[in-house]
Amino acid sequence: MYATTTLALKYIHYWLTAQNGKGHGIHSPFVFDFIVQVLNDKRIHPDVELLEKMRKRLLQDNRLLEITDWGAGSRTDLTNQRSVSSIAQTSLKSPKYAKLLGNMVRYYRPTTVLELGTSLGITTSYLAKAAPDARVITLEGSETIADVAREVFSQTGISNVLQFIGPFEKTLPQVLQQYTCIDFAFLDGNHRLQPTLDYVEILKPVLQPHSILVLDDIHWSAEMEQAWNILKTDPSVTASVDLFFVGILFFSPDFKAKQHFSIRY
Repeated sequence: MYATTTLALKYIHYWLTAQNGKGHGIHSPFVFDFIVQVLNDKRIHPDVELLEKMRKRLLQDNRLLEITDWGAGSRTDLTNQRSVSSIAQTSLKSPKYAKLLGNMVRYYRPTTVLELGTSLGITTSYLAKAAPDARVITLEGSETIADVAREVFSQTGISNVLQFIGPFEKTLPQVLQQYTCIDFAFLDGNHRLQPTLDYVEILKPVLQPHSILVLDDIHWSAEMEQAWNILKTDPSVTASVDLFFVGILFFSPDFKAKQHFSIRY
């Protein structure tokens, strides 16, 4: 993982070189629509207050969990025993990006959503609340963390989430045997080069032209940047959007030529 100062310098470079977030100068109708309807949707939806109250509870939860980390680990915690509050501080997506993911599923209306990396379930809850008629499938490596996420789903009245627990190498193929069309996928579970490429490769057969794939922390490390650069040039990808903290891959044939965008957000 990059040091904090390195990451900060990369973010400054991104901000100075990315296209503005208003859509000016964007010639792709699809991406312009994405900017206007999704990125710039500033509405506060009714479920946000409930989910952010739950986030605050988790940030104050001092229970200690014995966890299994199958991924690249935490930037700050090196032990397998961590408090819920510590996990909440370091692993949950910020309200800004949780809302963005909610905006995306609310606008594009997927019927099957896949998340790799449940963590404590806040982002999962944003996805599930934004698409109440969709099936939200979430994979988590650690059973104790998944137990806390299950509490979150229960306390927020969420019933459209299916949980699978164990290493992704085992659970992901099992899931895709049952669900052969994934409309929206969010990968936030293993910040290493080869596993990231492997997960996308496994997903390819179930992705459709309308499918959207979101990768978390694409600038988190040299490996993640390498994975992002490889994936956005994949022949099946017709467009990519770099928002620095997340990267979005589109497969729509509406793009006549492959296009890559870096947009301030």
